[in-house]
Amino acid sequence: MAAIELIREKPLNPTAGQFIEHIEAFRSPVEAMKLMRYFKTGEGQYGEGDVFMGVRMGQIFEMAKAYIHMPLEEIEVLLQSPVHEIRTGALSIIDKQARSKKTTLDQRKLLYELYLRNTHRINNWDLVDICAPHVVGGYLYVSGEPRDVLYKLAVSENIWERRTAIVATGHFIRKGDIGDTFRIAELLLNDREDLIHKATGWMLRSAGQVNRAQLQKFLDKYAATMPRTLLRYAIEHFDTPLRSHYMGLKRAG
Repeated sequence: MAAIELIREKPLNPTAGQFIEHIEAFRSPVEAMKLMRYFKTGEGQYGEGDVFMGVRMGQIFEMAKAYIHMPLEEIEVLLQSPVHEIRTGALSIIDKQARSKKTTLDQRKLLYELYLRNTHRINNWDLVDICAPHVVGGYLYVSGEPRDVLYKLAVSENIWERRTAIVATGHFIRKGDIGDTFRIAELLLNDREDLIHKATGWMLRSAGQVNRAQLQKFLDKYAATMPRTLLRYAIEHFDTPLRSHYMGLKRAG
């Protein structure tokens, strides 16, 4: 069967085995080497232990559409795979389920719990970013449950749990709810990891689009001492004079 037909095929009772079999059709050693370089995998680096098949992200996301009705127990099987693209597919499926208007609150809770019990399998920035906003942040927003879990994740030893904490607030920001973004950002200001600086700056920048004054108040307090990368990401949408002002505070600090 041609690869494009595999993308369009929608199994009636989708299983992890079927997904793996279908995604194999897209395997490319050349793409695998590109992905390994892009995600900086290897000993002592991010995604240590990951294996790459060499499947492009767009192809994975299209496959996920065909498998959107996969049961959670089958998705969890995919999450145990050492292959990065297979776990990407699993997370894309649960993201699409979480976004669906047909998904009930009880089902959203199951998706949220699935994510949280598998954070040890979500071991790179792309895997977090695929579904933390809608699966984690989305559930907390619509359920009204306490958001304490995000503050626990924000102080975790696991970099990806810390990234989950801040990126999940992206859903809140879209709803105009930005308080948790600033509070969690404060917890992450002294983080040692550049990928946390980037995610925190990204979320602060987004929160600033909702309330520029609140972002500037935050920067007035912390710009001089926050990591340079975090600051650059946070002020990216400012005009040149304002960016220069805050970068000047950083140099002065």
